Amino acid sequence: MEKTPHPEKVPSLSTNFNRKFASLGSPGRTPDAADDAKSDSEKHPNDDDASSIDHHHHLLSQPEIASLFQEVDRFLHTLSTAADNAFNPIPDIPTSVHSLSNLVDSMTSRYNSTKNSAKLGRDPDRDSSFFEALDRISKIAIKLGEFNLCTATIPSLNRTTAALQRAMTLLDEEFNNLLKECKHRELESKPETKSDTKSSKQSSFKTNHELPDQHHSTVPESSESDKEDIYPSFSQETVSNMKRIAGTMIYAGYEKECCMSYSFLRQSSFRGILNKLGYESISNDEVQKMHWDTLQSEIDKWIAVIKKCSKSLFPGELKLCDSVFTDHPFISHTIFSNLTRAVIIKLLNFANAVVLTKRSAEKMFKLLDMYERICELIPVINGFPENCRTELISEAEGAKSGMGEAIVGSFYDLESSIRSDNAKIPVPGGAVHPLTRYIMNYLKYACEYRETLEQVFQLMDPKTEEDQSARVDENDDASLRNSHLATQIAMVMDLLDTNLVMRSKLYRDASLRYIFLMNNGRYVVQKIKGSTGIKELMGDRWCRKRSTNLRQYHKNYQRETWSKVLQCLNHEGLMVNGKVSKPILKERFKSFNSMFDEIHKVQSSWVVSDEQLQSELRVSVSAVMIPAYRSFVGRFKQHFDQGRQSEKYIKYQPEDIEVLIEDLFDGNTASMKKKS
Repeated sequence: MEKTPHPEKVPSLSTNFNRKFASLGSPGRTPDAADDAKSDSEKHPNDDDASSIDHHHHLLSQPEIASLFQEVDRFLHTLSTAADNAFNPIPDIPTSVHSLSNLVDSMTSRYNSTKNSAKLGRDPDRDSSFFEALDRISKIAIKLGEFNLCTATIPSLNRTTAALQRAMTLLDEEFNNLLKECKHRELESKPETKSDTKSSKQSSFKTNHELPDQHHSTVPESSESDKEDIYPSFSQETVSNMKRIAGTMIYAGYEKECCMSYSFLRQSSFRGILNKLGYESISNDEVQKMHWDTLQSEIDKWIAVIKKCSKSLFPGELKLCDSVFTDHPFISHTIFSNLTRAVIIKLLNFANAVVLTKRSAEKMFKLLDMYERICELIPVINGFPENCRTELISEAEGAKSGMGEAIVGSFYDLESSIRSDNAKIPVPGGAVHPLTRYIMNYLKYACEYRETLEQVFQLMDPKTEEDQSARVDENDDASLRNSHLATQIAMVMDLLDTNLVMRSKLYRDASLRYIFLMNNGRYVVQKIKGSTGIKELMGDRWCRKRSTNLRQYHKNYQRETWSKVLQCLNHEGLMVNGKVSKPILKERFKSFNSMFDEIHKVQSSWVVSDEQLQSELRVSVSAVMIPAYRSFVGRFKQHFDQGRQSEKYIKYQPEDIEVLIEDLFDGNTASMKKKS
């Protein structure tokens, strides 16, 4: 029958590990003494031990195992009593100790003979006996190590530690297999596809002024279900088995091996999950060199990773660590801290690198997304073990502060861009200026981050309080007086108004100036009405004031354009010596026709893209012109001969004027050509 190999010839679990029981002699013995003892045991093997190996090569029955455990327990009690007095000699080692070593070897061999990757878990009773045996053999090895051993007892310790080592190798492999199996399930699970519009409200913001009114995010995000199902890959049975193995290995002195296996495989699993989300570690230099479009894509991945980590990975990893190492909180916290610290530092380093990129207003929304994710991460870190919490909170708060400063700077860049946008080329036809579209879309999206921006301005810009009190008065809405963001928006709108007034002066035609101001004013008002955020933030009074300004532009347009035309239709000044002066009347009709033709020709090419404003303008012009013209024609056409003279001076009938007014503000340069 095959003999169990000599303990000294059993290969170690890993050449990289420091064995707690590597020295089999007492601390006072020299290596030569230990070698002599080994040589003696090889030359004169214990006969009882040899017979014991043969006897236990078949497994004992449960009653026999129970009886053996009782004998070992009595010896352990004897050892404990003897160890209380340092001068007591080591008690004689009974044959039950050798029998226990053989039992452990036999059970280990039987487990190893199983072809399945999972060795344990098939027979709960056998597993229980195995772990009870390991508990006792570990205690014996520890207790024997407390004595100054003699030459006669060293072989027993060798035999015990060798059996223990082989069993620990089995447990380490089983521990690895359990972790690998769960890792594969984690990496094979389908990625989340549910998007969260809150997490990325504005996927990008164009650098030019022609920003579309619609936006949507296409970034895949983790779903809320992450909270409900933390680490479904680990069944309760698996966690229980890992806990049992970890506890046994740690008690037996194999803490380092256990922790290394766990840490390595969990780090590998963590990296795999992050890779599935498309996240790769990027250096600071790489971030600085990236084009903004490329960097936005990397930021989207970063946002998804931070959210996944905050909602499920970090809480789940902490729960798993605490469950596996329940009886060893220091080990659990150390492993968890080492794993999460490396991940968090890399993520925060990326955020810090983004902050250092060239600043611009359109980057603010991505920075806000990143700021919000860091804010979500900080409470999660607060739930971490104390040994890493303080450092990581400090790092996260630093990244949050830097991101906040960049956000404030980006918003101020918006103000600077308005001040510096002083191009001398007017928009054709008095249409809405691209700057107006850009600013209003920017502010609309900014209001979607209202709470975050309020917090950022309050924390990062102490001058905001002074600016706020200086810019508002008692007539302003309470929301404007109490909101940092409202103050900033009011400042931006003042700058925009000033810029538009300056641009309106680029038009030589005074009427077109007011069309330009109306177009832009109307766009602003419609954006405010369409944005609950701006309306609630700025208050009703502020919004009504802008509508009032719009009505004033309308009145000014009417006055500049049609007042001179209406003067032609004035009845006053036509009578000479109590009779209608025909030459004066002819001149009036000629002046009207000339003015109206010119207005129609010019203003048909002007642009009013807002249909409601376009309709309001036409209706208001018709309301003034049609009654006045109909009255004038009706009263004075009799003074012209029917036929050519009448057609020469009365060029249009009232119905013609009404039709022609409908051509105004169409942006149609060919309207007069079709009429001629």
